[in-house]
Amino acid sequence: MRNSTERRQEIYDKIKGSSKQEYILSEMKRLGFWNEGDVDFEAANAYFKEEAELSKKLQELLKEKRIVGDPDAFIARKHKERKLASKQSQKETKERREKERLEKAKRWKAIKEKDIIYLGTSYSNNLNKKISNVEKLRSQNLPVLQTALDLASAMNITIGELRFLAFSRKNSKTNHYKRFKVPKKTGGYRLISAPMPKLKRAQHWILEHILNHVVIHKNAHGGVLKKSIKSNAIPHVEKAVVINQDFKNFFPTVTFNRIKGVFVSFGYSSQVSTILALLCSEPKILDVELLGEKYFAQRGERFLPQGSPCSPAITNILCKKLDYRLTGLAKKYGFDYTRYVDDITFSGDKHSLSKITPLLKYSRFIVNEENFKLHPEKLRVMKRNSKQEVTGVVVNEKPNISKKSLKRFKALLFQIEKDGIEGKFWNKGGNVLAQIDGYANFIYQIDSEKGMLYKKRVKAILDSYNYKENHRKAYVLNSQKTGISVGRLFKKITSFFKKS
Repeated sequence: MRNSTERRQEIYDKIKGSSKQEYILSEMKRLGFWNEGDVDFEAANAYFKEEAELSKKLQELLKEKRIVGDPDAFIARKHKERKLASKQSQKETKERREKERLEKAKRWKAIKEKDIIYLGTSYSNNLNKKISNVEKLRSQNLPVLQTALDLASAMNITIGELRFLAFSRKNSKTNHYKRFKVPKKTGGYRLISAPMPKLKRAQHWILEHILNHVVIHKNAHGGVLKKSIKSNAIPHVEKAVVINQDFKNFFPTVTFNRIKGVFVSFGYSSQVSTILALLCSEPKILDVELLGEKYFAQRGERFLPQGSPCSPAITNILCKKLDYRLTGLAKKYGFDYTRYVDDITFSGDKHSLSKITPLLKYSRFIVNEENFKLHPEKLRVMKRNSKQEVTGVVVNEKPNISKKSLKRFKALLFQIEKDGIEGKFWNKGGNVLAQIDGYANFIYQIDSEKGMLYKKRVKAILDSYNYKENHRKAYVLNSQKTGISVGRLFKKITSFFKKS
């Protein structure tokens, strides 16, 4: 038998679960004190149950009365109730927020896989505008792109890769350009920003599928398919006077808003235009080292990089109106006009000599109106009795190489073949192998027969030193002929990128 303690506890539990009277009634019924027919057990149970509830309420009221009569106990109870309620509320809030966070992260992940909604401060305002002018794009034979996903798909990259290449960070450990300096003939250095491989591929796609399909002025020669420094020089051969002018800070003048405006003018949506403009631009970068780590800090507005294959093509599109205006001005005064990126050239016969002053005056006015500036120290007026040169090409009688430079180059090759490259240079500083390779290619562009002879000699020298033409910096350096313009330099860079 169970001990008395267990039995007593069981009785207490039953009484606590109902009431003492109900328990007594159920026990008397169980022990046979009353038969089913003698007593209405349902009514009795209902009575006892109601009595128990009333007794319970009475006890609660008495307890309330005692608490109210004791202010300290009342405050303690209320404080406990509020504390429990607060903990419950905090728990519910935490669970709700965690659920919302997970749902938001899930939605954000889905959005990031299909869209770009943020690309940095000042460049994300209109990324929600995704409607392009399809009819206008098709009329120009341009790819129809309305969203970031369309652009990423066309480039055969993911949305994540496109976001990585286009994102404009104020401070970053990542840099999409390799920056270095090349010396100028007039002193100082020119900063070259050569895109890293992933960005270079994206820029090539933009150049080949969009920019090269846009009609530009016939007198633009820099960065144009089937045109070169030679085609730029031919219209100025055997002229009484040749006038050459350079733009000042040409590529930095073309800022982000102007670049974006080019793509908007084609008919692309604001989202696509913003991304394309970010891919084709760069900010001024300050190298900063903090706690042993290197950061690239952006300074100022983004602009066209000097070294991107897209930059000359974008400037050709931007300068279309400028080219029309300067062509009209040239015809008015009896001159011919061409432009090779940032070099503009006028030439005329002896009857045009008296019109040089108004030509220069109004050409400067037009350039200023088109939001560019001419370099005040780069004006050259070359008459027939002096050497006339257009982007490094002599044009007195035919497109030709400077005899002085050619003689010096020939002597340099002879010295290298005889004594080696130690202590030899073409331009001051830089890789002499890269430089002679670049100049041999330059000669070949102007005179293929003569150039082929020099290319063979240079190739033999390069092979003897196991020189490989795969270093971007070396290539740009070898492309820099004495006095080379930005236009010629970009022609070389673009040519190199196409080969690679």
